[in-house]
Amino acid sequence: MNPPPTLLLSDPDISLAELEAVENVLKSPRLGAGPLVESFEAAFAGYLGRKHAIAISSATLGLMLTLKAYGVGPGDEVIASAFGFRETVHGIALAGATPVFTDIDYWSGTLAPQKAAAAITPKTRALVAGNTNGHPAMWPALRELAEKQGLLLVEDSSEAIGSRYQGRLVGSFGDAAIFDLSQPSPLTCGEGAMVVTDDSELAGRLRGLRGRRLDERHSVVLGDLPPYRAELSELSAALGLAQLKRLPGILERRKLIEAYYDGHMQSFEGIKPPYLAPDVDEAHWFLYLVHLGTRFSRSSRDAILQDLATEQIEAVAYCRPLHQQRFYGSLGYRKGDLFVTEKLADRAIALPFHNHILEDQVGFIVKTAKDASINVGAGSAIYL
Repeated sequence: MNPPPTLLLSDPDISLAELEAVENVLKSPRLGAGPLVESFEAAFAGYLGRKHAIAISSATLGLMLTLKAYGVGPGDEVIASAFGFRETVHGIALAGATPVFTDIDYWSGTLAPQKAAAAITPKTRALVAGNTNGHPAMWPALRELAEKQGLLLVEDSSEAIGSRYQGRLVGSFGDAAIFDLSQPSPLTCGEGAMVVTDDSELAGRLRGLRGRRLDERHSVVLGDLPPYRAELSELSAALGLAQLKRLPGILERRKLIEAYYDGHMQSFEGIKPPYLAPDVDEAHWFLYLVHLGTRFSRSSRDAILQDLATEQIEAVAYCRPLHQQRFYGSLGYRKGDLFVTEKLADRAIALPFHNHILEDQVGFIVKTAKDASINVGAGSAIYL
């Protein structure tokens, strides 16, 4: 058994501001959802330039409640990618709809619009596209497709806070967008999520599905919507609000860590720079992700992870594609159905990425990964 890791995959950037904010809540008479949650929602909506933000206890529940609020459920199909770390799109199945997984773009790892278009049927109600690992999806093509087919477009931004595409922050492209606020997000409040939208009716329905205030318990309007009790606490809101105020500095520091990795990664044979589509302004990576060369297999990736663990480095396989998970076996997917998704997932490794890592630690992580790749007998080509 390996010793516990000393170089962690994630470690939240917490300052005195967060500690003081949480202490103030602990000294107050209210810990459950209250005015701080509302302040956090208003600040988050303002940050993105959207009309509404609704705090939810998790991103998966955020997607589930969004689909339910739009009337998407049993008998409906929702197209999505099976590739991602957060697995937010489980919310489709939890809403009672049928997920239809389609393949991704090889370079960006985001939903391929042409593959999504080919999967549309008369039962299709929505597209869920993610800004995978911080790289924005192809939003103009996805928006055109959604409008042409009369579909809801939901933006899964659970891995992408702060990234910009064509002059706009991610989270501003979908009819609704979901952000995850748990680790390893740059902005974390322990557990939680935020759904943002410009649709006032959707915002109202979401709040009704989320929970009830004391003065709403006898509401005739809300009486036919049993709440899911998916609120965010005042403690989480205090933490999130303090983090949001510090977000530019947090992201700036993460860019420095990214530069450390980029510099040390140049020692690998055949290295490729991180991919950024020409129309992307800025990507803030959710995790520092490397892709092993095609001569590696999933088993050799796992051997590299084991070598990293032996050196007390917490690294993980980025993704277990949803269409290969047992829960979705009844949908009839088989190995090879989503070729690009499976190829990338078998060879993708997430390395420690947070603001407390030092440059010499990055050097040690990269050297260990390089040595491990040689040890498995497949050479040392690793691609970012």
